[in-house]
Amino acid sequence: MTVLRLKWLRRLAWGAIAPLLLLGLWLVPSPVRAAPALHYDQLTFPPLPPVQLPNYTQFELDNGLIVYLVEDHELPLVSGTASFRVGGRWEPADKVGLSGITGEVMRSGGTQIHPADDLNALLERRAAYVETGIGSAVGNASFYALSEDLSEVFGLFAEVIRQPAFAPDKLALVKSQRRGFIARRNDDPDDIARREFYKLIYGAQSPYARTTEYATLDSIQRDDVIAYHRTYFHPNNMLLGIVGDFDSAQMRSLIEAQFGDWQRNPELDNPEFDPLPPVAQAQSGGIFLIDQPQLTQSSVLIGHLGGQLTDPDYAPMTVLNDVLNGFGGRLVNEVRSRQGLAYVVYAYWSPQFDYPGLFVGGGQTRSDATVPFIQSLQSEIEKVRTTLVSEDELKQAKDSALNAFVFNFETPGQTLSRLLRYEYYGYPKDFIFQYQKQVEATTAADILRAAQTYLQPDKLVTLVVGNAAAIQPPLTTLGSTPQPIDITIPE
Repeated sequence: MTVLRLKWLRRLAWGAIAPLLLLGLWLVPSPVRAAPALHYDQLTFPPLPPVQLPNYTQFELDNGLIVYLVEDHELPLVSGTASFRVGGRWEPADKVGLSGITGEVMRSGGTQIHPADDLNALLERRAAYVETGIGSAVGNASFYALSEDLSEVFGLFAEVIRQPAFAPDKLALVKSQRRGFIARRNDDPDDIARREFYKLIYGAQSPYARTTEYATLDSIQRDDVIAYHRTYFHPNNMLLGIVGDFDSAQMRSLIEAQFGDWQRNPELDNPEFDPLPPVAQAQSGGIFLIDQPQLTQSSVLIGHLGGQLTDPDYAPMTVLNDVLNGFGGRLVNEVRSRQGLAYVVYAYWSPQFDYPGLFVGGGQTRSDATVPFIQSLQSEIEKVRTTLVSEDELKQAKDSALNAFVFNFETPGQTLSRLLRYEYYGYPKDFIFQYQKQVEATTAADILRAAQTYLQPDKLVTLVVGNAAAIQPPLTTLGSTPQPIDITIPE
């Protein structure tokens, strides 16, 4: 009886459910046939949105400190960067390394109020940071903090800038680490190539190429570091940019409280103070070899002195970079893919803001392919000087440059960084938009004219780091005997 009842209940349930299932199936729309996949060159995309600068506040304190503020309330965070006109290109020749050491120990050595360990603990408890560093052409100090911790962290940031302790033990540690860097500087062939190539172009004693040695390191004392900081770190040599979740009026009050009483250095107002070092190409052409018998491949660099971003043909040369480089570029297609001569290959016009940069090409190749690789690279450089790029190449290169343009402004922080950079080097604030318009207007004829003007085959310097015995055919095949370079580290 129980079994029969169960069967009857199942039939009853199915009789009730089945019509609903059938109705549901009837209501479900018929499957949509998938559209056929398009080839990549048939894909279309909407135009990129125009780039707009965010609202920002700019002002200058009575002591000469220039400030940019950009409010961004998306997250409860604040970050900032201070830039100083200081760098390795102005340090004494017998104390090469002084700038970098000063920039590092400013932070690692703590302040006159907070020793290094206390400073570290205060920042770590707030998930904040304060960092400093000095490069070749600029010194920077930066901070990052939650909005609720801004006042305290900004005070520590000001301490690090104004009152570094330069603790002797931290200075000794940094110098010891730098000695280790010197001892290991010939471990990587690419590092060797870059270092020695700069010496060939700018000159071994140029501030843009010279290297820290044991002797220059040993001559740097704590008094030198203190004097270096005392000379350059003043408000009339400082540019401050802050972005994040704050009120601009309150932020201005905080800046004035921390930096308003800081005295300027009148010497820094003199335009003749620390002029830029002169630049001229040291080696005009030639082939140079650094013999490394243990290597099974060659690192090659070819190039000459370049130009600045203010050059009138900066935009066409940028488009030319995209013609030559990247997947789909001439060098990858021809030298790497078709001829199989390189693992890596490139050639870039690389200008600087206020001194001549480089035109440099190169890559890595097999020892027995070194000479054909160099010849092929030279051939591609000559082609862009003598023939017009195709319309397809021109369009692809311009699209690449213009599409990359928007990534300069992904965040308010990136935009602020660009504004600070233009202020630091004396460029107009709309420089990047001028560049955008020039790229849009670039023609194949512009590229040919610019290539003929700025690429100079007779001044190309060729440097090879590789196994001389394994380079067959030998480098003499290129028309001259390679000059050896000694990279022995001085005692």
